[in-house]
Amino acid sequence: MAERAALEELVRLQGERVRGLKQQKASAEQIEEEVAKLLKLKAQLGPDEGKQKFVLKTPKGTRDYSPRQMAVREKVFDVIISCFKRHGAEVIDTPVFELKETLTGKYGEDSKLIYDLKDQGGELLSLRYDLTVPFARYLAMNKLTNIKRYHIAKVYRRDNPAMTRGRYREFYQCDFDIAGQFDPMIPDAECLKIMCEILSSLQIGDFLVKVNDRRILDGMFAICGVPDSKFRTICSSVDKLDKVSWEEVKNEMVGEKGLAPEVADRIGDYVQQHGGVSLVEQLLQDPELSQNKQALEGLGDLKLLFEYLTLLGIADKISFDLSLARGLDYYTGVIYEAVLLQSPAQAGEEPLGVGSVAAGGRYDGLVGMFDPKGRKVPCVGLSIGVERIFSIVEQRLEALEEKVRTTETQVLVASAQKKLLEERLKLVSELWDAGIKAELLYKKNPKLLNQLQYCEEAGIPLVAIIGEQELKDGVIKLRSVASREEVDIRREDLVEEIKRRTSEPLCTC
Repeated sequence: MAERAALEELVRLQGERVRGLKQQKASAEQIEEEVAKLLKLKAQLGPDEGKQKFVLKTPKGTRDYSPRQMAVREKVFDVIISCFKRHGAEVIDTPVFELKETLTGKYGEDSKLIYDLKDQGGELLSLRYDLTVPFARYLAMNKLTNIKRYHIAKVYRRDNPAMTRGRYREFYQCDFDIAGQFDPMIPDAECLKIMCEILSSLQIGDFLVKVNDRRILDGMFAICGVPDSKFRTICSSVDKLDKVSWEEVKNEMVGEKGLAPEVADRIGDYVQQHGGVSLVEQLLQDPELSQNKQALEGLGDLKLLFEYLTLLGIADKISFDLSLARGLDYYTGVIYEAVLLQSPAQAGEEPLGVGSVAAGGRYDGLVGMFDPKGRKVPCVGLSIGVERIFSIVEQRLEALEEKVRTTETQVLVASAQKKLLEERLKLVSELWDAGIKAELLYKKNPKLLNQLQYCEEAGIPLVAIIGEQELKDGVIKLRSVASREEVDIRREDLVEEIKRRTSEPLCTC
């Protein structure tokens, strides 16, 4: 320690010498020589751990949320949860980390994005990548064969964050899943209905739900000549067609993944097609695809699905899109993805997809991977991409300069004169005990104007004003902040009057 202190003193003195020479405008050679000595001394000193500058920031790919942002998020969550409950879902929760082996081998090429944790007491753990694999583990562990559940929680991906587009390393997923053996396509149709209900309720713009089937894709790859071992990796390439051109996807298939160019061209003929039930009918007549057992099953189910979607009133929102592949390994049947549409620049142009906001599909084999006897539990589900939705809603509110209420306070207890703190405390306590959301300012003798201004700023709709005359008369002056109208209410009637006036849901946006 003494040696370090002596070195620090030499560094300080040498620093002063350099500053002195600069002030005296000494020659550049002389200053350079003394700076070199200073740097040499600093190198001997080495880094001082205790004095390193501490940067206050959130970790890469994460963010804090202000009260205003949280008010927006809560409103979005309320819309989603109320829809899940309307469709009869129960809620579950699972740990934020799982045994590493639980997550290994379930996500295909995306497995490299899993966050592994250090060994803690003999268990190799990883942060959950999604809510689907933990759900499958939960079903197998509890020997459940039938449940309709929702789960809203944070998941973690060691991805390259693009935070301006709602892409993070820590983010929420809102999942709804139906597990159980049921007649074909009825649960799948309900999942698509839920997706459409939520996106319509959130009013974030026009959207389209792309639908495909893993069996159609696998059948298509088979007849095009893709080797079995390359199915999943080629599937992952096809899934990029919503972001990059067919030429780039083809180059990846041929150049990076070793696919024959003529095979890639045959795939291209299929995956660039999209439409409605008429395309399903057309492919059912395809001389090659219709001869493939898997593809035929997938097309038959899609035809049935479109019948149910028509009955549910959402067929116009659905597009059969052969380029939709969904990179995750666990999907076995119908897959779908909702994208927001950008209005066409000119009349006659097709609307452009500007990003996925929800996705899901059928995964009938995942639970069996955890069951010792391999017993399968058919499952289908969806996940709402809430982070992207939050970004869109926040941007819209900022553009409209809309005021967002960050509290649900119904009334502020205020005083008109000094020395009424005791009375304010008594009244606010009465209101709290009666279930009223109430506040008071933390000053003994606040000015009435300041109290009223606080209500304006916080969006509090009512003020209960106590004054000496009101105390004598046994009344409270109730003031509407918006209209500035005041009325005397008997103290015993105050709670009911506040409830009556604030019975409408308080708007948070």
